[in-house]
Amino acid sequence: MSTPIAKTVLSVRDLKVSFASEAGRVDAVRGVNFDLDAGKTLGIVGESGSGKSVTSLAIMGLLDENAKVTGSIQFEGQELLGKSDKQMSMIRGNGMAMVFQDPLTSLTPVFTIGDQLVEALTVHRGLSKAEAWERSLELLRVVGITDPEKRMKSFPHEFSGGMRQRVVIAIAMANNPRLIICDEPTTALDVTIQAQILDLIEKAQTETGAAVIMITHDMGVVARTADDVMVMYAGKPVEHAAAHELFHNTRMPYSIGLLGAIPRVDKAEKEPLIPIKGNPPLLIDLPDACPFASRCPIAIDACVKREPDLAPIADSGDRAHLAACIRADEIDSAGRIGGLPVYPVPEIPASDLTRTPREERPVTLEVRNMVKTFPLMKGSLFKRKVGEVQAVKGISFDVREGETMAIVGESGSGKTTTLLQIMDFEKQEDGDIIIAGTSVNGLDDRKLERTLRRDIQIVFQDPMGALDPRMTVTDIIAEPMRAIGMRKDEVQARVQELMDLVGLNPAHRDRFPGAFSGGQRQRIGIARALSTNPKIVVLDEPVSALDVSIQAGVINLLDELKVKLGLSYLFVAHDLSVIRHIADRVAVMYLGEFVEHGDVDEVFDNPKHPYTQALLSAIPVPDPDVERTRQRVVFDAATMSTRPASA
Repeated sequence: MSTPIAKTVLSVRDLKVSFASEAGRVDAVRGVNFDLDAGKTLGIVGESGSGKSVTSLAIMGLLDENAKVTGSIQFEGQELLGKSDKQMSMIRGNGMAMVFQDPLTSLTPVFTIGDQLVEALTVHRGLSKAEAWERSLELLRVVGITDPEKRMKSFPHEFSGGMRQRVVIAIAMANNPRLIICDEPTTALDVTIQAQILDLIEKAQTETGAAVIMITHDMGVVARTADDVMVMYAGKPVEHAAAHELFHNTRMPYSIGLLGAIPRVDKAEKEPLIPIKGNPPLLIDLPDACPFASRCPIAIDACVKREPDLAPIADSGDRAHLAACIRADEIDSAGRIGGLPVYPVPEIPASDLTRTPREERPVTLEVRNMVKTFPLMKGSLFKRKVGEVQAVKGISFDVREGETMAIVGESGSGKTTTLLQIMDFEKQEDGDIIIAGTSVNGLDDRKLERTLRRDIQIVFQDPMGALDPRMTVTDIIAEPMRAIGMRKDEVQARVQELMDLVGLNPAHRDRFPGAFSGGQRQRIGIARALSTNPKIVVLDEPVSALDVSIQAGVINLLDELKVKLGLSYLFVAHDLSVIRHIADRVAVMYLGEFVEHGDVDEVFDNPKHPYTQALLSAIPVPDPDVERTRQRVVFDAATMSTRPASA
C-alpha cells in the first residue's frame, strides 16, 4: 500500500522584504525558501531582528505600505504576492490565521469577546448570528474557558493574559484554517499557562489539520512542537533541518551558540553558559560576506570573501539538512571542530566563600513572618472597605553572603509584592526585615535609612524602562553615589571601574541608553546597582526581556560578580531553567505562601509539593527526544494534588 503524498499548504520562494529608511534601505528578509505540508509544524528561531516576524507578516499580507516584498508566496497553489488588501482579507481569518505575541493587539478593547468571535464566523462563513453564537460557545469550551455563556459578554480587559490568548486561539480556529502562524504566542506567560497554550495550539492543529508556523526564541518550545526547524540570522535562513537532526547534529555555529546559551532545567551541573559575543549586523548595505563572521569563533579568511549559500551537508542522511557555513562539514554532531568545542566554555573563577559551609556565612538578608494585605474597596463616590486580600502570608527566609536565593511561582503568587516590601523597608507588625544586621522596624532616622539603602539595590526587568533616556551612562551609574555624598573624583573613577567590571567600554560613558543594545542596557543597570557596594542585590526578572544569546552573557556576569564581590542575590524569575542554573536555594510561592523551600538541586530533582511538581513538569526542555516523552502533570487546587495533563 503506497503512502499518500502530503499536501503542500504553503510554498515560499526567494522571499525578500525591504524598507526605506533615512539611513538607507533595510533588507529585513533576504531570501527565504521553504515548503510546509498540512498537519506539519515549522519552527522559526533566531534573535530579535533576524527577520522571523517580518517573514510571517509578509505571508499574511500585513506589512506597511512602505515595505517592498518580492519573491513568491503560494498558499494552496495561489500566489499571494500582488493581491490587494481586500483579496487578502478574504483569505486571512479563513484560510490563514495568526496568533500574535500580545493578545491585546489582536482583540478590540471596545467590543465583547462574543462580538469578536461572532464577527470572525459571520464574515467568512456566512453563518447566521444565532449559528455563529452557538459555534462561539463551542469554541470557548474547546479552548478551556469556563462559563462561556457569561464570558461571551465580557470585554478583553476582564480576562487574564492566558485567557486572552485562549480567545485569540479560538478565533484562529473558528473557520478551520489550513495555516496557523503563531508569533511568540507564549513569551509573556507563566510556564504552566505556556504549556496549556501549546496544548491548545496542538489541539487546534489536530482538529483543523492545519499547517503551523511556530515563531519563538524558546528552543524548548521548538523541541516540543516542531517537525522542521529553520534558524534565521540577519534576515536569512542559516540552518534548516528536521527537529531531531537540528538539535542532535547542529552544524551552523550560530545554531550551536543558541543551544549553548540556554540553561537546562534537567541538568544540575553548574557549568557557565556559552554566550554569543557581539550583536547582529545592521541590515543596511550588508557586504557580500558571512554576516555572522564577526561573532563566529571559527571564522576564517574565506568567510568574508562571499556570503555562503544555504547548502546541503554531505552526511545529512535521508532528509535534507541545510546550513549556510563553509565549515559545516568540519563540525561533528557533538558541536566540535578538530576535537575542540566550537565555542570555548567560559571560566567562572572559584570562590573560597562558596566552599565555606552555609551556616558559617554571615546573613545578609533575613525576613521573619512577612505579611502584606490589600483592602478591597467598593463604591464609586464613597468608597468603603468590604474585605481584604492577603498577598503575602507570613513567609520567612534568610540569604547568606555569596548565595543566590530565588523565589518562583506563577503571576499573582506574591513574588513581586515580597520584593517591594523588602525594598520599601516596610515595617512588620509581627515580624521583621533585617538587612545586613539592621532591622527596618527600628528605622526612625531618615539618615540611617539612607545609609542602609547602600546595602541593598535592585535590578529591574525592563532595562530601558529603568534607565532615564535623557541621562548619560555616567550620570545613571553615578546617581546613587552622588546621593550618598561621594566626592566627584571618586565618582568618576568608580564609574569607569564599574563599566569595566560589567563588560562595557568605559569610552562609551557619555552615551545615552538608546545607543546601547538590550543586554548592554541591563549591564548598565547592574553597574548602577553595584555603585554603592551593596551586600545584597535584588533581581526582578533581570533576563526575561533579553534574547537567549544576550541572556547567557548577563547570567554569566551575575555569577562572576557574585564570586568576585561576595554578593548575595534575591532573584525572582518565571523561567525555572534560569533559576536552576543560577540559584543556590529556591522557594516556591503559591497564593502568598512558601509551599516548598530548600536547596535548589533537592527541590528540582525531588519536588515534594504537587504545585512544585506541576511547575517543573511544564518547563520545556530543549531536546525533542526528552521533551516529547515527558509526562506532564497539572496542579488541581481543589484537591491540592496533581493529575496527568492529558486527563
